[in-house]
Amino acid sequence: MDAHNDDHSDGCEHSDGYDYDVLVVGSANADLTVRVDRRPDAGETVLGTDLVESAGGKGANQAAAAARLGGRVALLARVGADSYGELLMEAQRAAGTDVRHVIVDPEARTGTAMIIVGADGDNSIVVSLGANAALSPKDVAAAREVIASAAVVSLQLEIPMESVVATAAAAREAGTRVVLNPSPAPESLAPELLAAADPLVVNEHEARRLSGAADGGPAEWARALRARGARSVVVTLGGDGAYVLDADGAAAVPGVKVTAVDTTGAGDAFTGALATRLARGEPLATAARYAVRVGAAAVTKPGAQPSYPTPDELPGA
Repeated sequence: MDAHNDDHSDGCEHSDGYDYDVLVVGSANADLTVRVDRRPDAGETVLGTDLVESAGGKGANQAAAAARLGGRVALLARVGADSYGELLMEAQRAAGTDVRHVIVDPEARTGTAMIIVGADGDNSIVVSLGANAALSPKDVAAAREVIASAAVVSLQLEIPMESVVATAAAAREAGTRVVLNPSPAPESLAPELLAAADPLVVNEHEARRLSGAADGGPAEWARALRARGARSVVVTLGGDGAYVLDADGAAAVPGVKVTAVDTTGAGDAFTGALATRLARGEPLATAARYAVRVGAAAVTKPGAQPSYPTPDELPGA
């Protein structure tokens, strides 16, 4: 894959024949964030800033990122009938996401993520799934027509695994491309999930765990993951960019130098951008170059969704 300038179109050219460029099936959480001078060690208490409440969750983050970039995006998720649920819905509407397929569950609390951000911008996160845990294969079955109406379905693992598997199967049956971000990383992935992933999007920690190549690097992890069944692989490398591997070959995508303020949700911004560009028919390496710029922009502001850029806010060229 030869590198070339991907800046030919930041406009809204959409995939022909589909209602949506991207359908995101996944989690929606309220992010409760505290910034600290340093993250505490085990058993230690440290003082932090005032608590900030904002919209998050890997699924909702990816949807918001893709929509802010001009994609036609829908979200299938579950939230509670509470103030956090309304916060999440309003954030999606503001980003431009179609929320008609979000299920408001009166029997569950909206999922929450407790986030501690250190002075270096890195974070530690604990997620309480709440309503996300109730997103079921029945919900997926009811959304089969929506899945078939999307060029790309984007999946993560903050919802029940059986629902992820059901979505991947429905997408493959419909001919919809699957982008899978296996986070939080399990010990292993079911063969049918790996076979659906085109690409499998993993960070260094996830790549190391799922590939079994603990002592390798991005190239070794990507090769091992393709050998295990993934159609294509993207290894995200934070500030160092990404490494991609598919049937056309491998490409190292350089990072974009920025000053990191908060890395929360940057991987989701990358994945949302990647899915949008793949929906428009771009080669994987070209889509990844654009996604690296989006991820870089996201770390320059605090929060997850509040940090996501529009096309004219992207660094680099």
